[in-house]
Amino acid sequence: MQQSLLILQAPTLELRQLIQQELSANPTLEDLTEEISLEETTQDPEDDEFEEEFAALSQLDDEWRDYMAQSRSVSARSAEEEEKRQFLLDSLVDPITLQEHLLEQLGTSELNADDRKIGELLIGNIDDAGFLQVSLEDLCFSSGIPLPELTKVKQVINSFHPIGVGAEDLAECLSIQLDRLGKQHSLESRIVSNHLDDLAKKRYPLIARKLGVSTEQVSRAADFIATLEPKPGRIFGSDLSRYITPDVIIERNGEGGYRIGLNNDQVPHLRISNTYKDIMSQSGNKTEVRDYIRDKIRNGKFLIRSIHQRQDTIRRISEQIAGRQCDFLDGGPACLKPMNMAQIADAIGVHETTVSRAIAGKYIATPHGVFEMKYFFTPGYQTESGESMSNTSVKGALAELVRNEDPTKPYSDQKLVALLKDQGINIARRTVAKYRDELNILPSNMRKSY
Repeated sequence: MQQSLLILQAPTLELRQLIQQELSANPTLEDLTEEISLEETTQDPEDDEFEEEFAALSQLDDEWRDYMAQSRSVSARSAEEEEKRQFLLDSLVDPITLQEHLLEQLGTSELNADDRKIGELLIGNIDDAGFLQVSLEDLCFSSGIPLPELTKVKQVINSFHPIGVGAEDLAECLSIQLDRLGKQHSLESRIVSNHLDDLAKKRYPLIARKLGVSTEQVSRAADFIATLEPKPGRIFGSDLSRYITPDVIIERNGEGGYRIGLNNDQVPHLRISNTYKDIMSQSGNKTEVRDYIRDKIRNGKFLIRSIHQRQDTIRRISEQIAGRQCDFLDGGPACLKPMNMAQIADAIGVHETTVSRAIAGKYIATPHGVFEMKYFFTPGYQTESGESMSNTSVKGALAELVRNEDPTKPYSDQKLVALLKDQGINIARRTVAKYRDELNILPSNMRKSY
């Protein structure tokens, strides 16, 4: 049962690893996706009980073959598409890290051997965002390297790509970028050096009074500063190398409807190997040998059934999602409807926890992109017209209002409540504030432009 639950909950790539492990441990299993050809033997096992078990396994194998043939219809690729896919996979290379990128530039710099060692020390203390995580004074104390030498090498690293790397704080990072752009004596540079906190809180009139310039000038400078990179090292982030394999594919069928299929490319097609017949038919085999083989066959049989049940459960859940989210498939995320796991569990006749395990870490490819299956399970509201609306759609409506507001007169949370009510969406102000935070939308006083 634990193995069955593990298989149900495992994402596709993790499931493939589990199956490969079982293939290595169970000699009675074979992977038909590798097109292994085995000679059939006509000699039947002499054990009647085993012969009955084999008949059941053969029937299960036939069912599994039919199931795989049907489910592959959606995700099957032409030879040309498969060739393109393989070319893409073969072309992938391990992404370079920020530290490796900096060390390469250090190796081609004009620094001498001693200074390069100092550079390696500094680069080793630069985090993934591109900032130096220890002060030069602390490095001077811990390493015994004179502060002027540390400063000299740090300035060289500050000239490396990406621009702004090796800074000790945000102000220095932005100042380095402004210097490289020839704005070392500009209004932007003065704001970054002395009024960064006020800038973050959009206190433009206060900055204007302190610097003796107009609020409009501060606003234009703030717009330019916003184009700079606050985390220069993140272009080397690990998130760029993440790839998602959808477990389910939903496609238009050309008749105004949708076709649902499982992506079985990563799920090996298993069956019980026929080679056990020769071993079982040999009269010289000991009872221990026959018991061992029988035990392995039972384990393999249960694994195949667990995989079949997993795929069937995911397929039935996907059919329910597609049926209940037709508006989403037609119109996109703004048309997402409220839905909970209990509804799906009742519809397919399983427990709610089974649905929860089945959708964990699984993805669906739709005409509007790839989404986590749990994305479709969201609470919602009922509009004044009686229509159900998910909170994801409410967030979309909120974001649209803010996107179209007058930047010089941004809407307050109370005004947003009123505007949403005009659309038939009745939610409290604290809910608007909560959704606004989740959408990373600043309060009205910080969204105001001058």
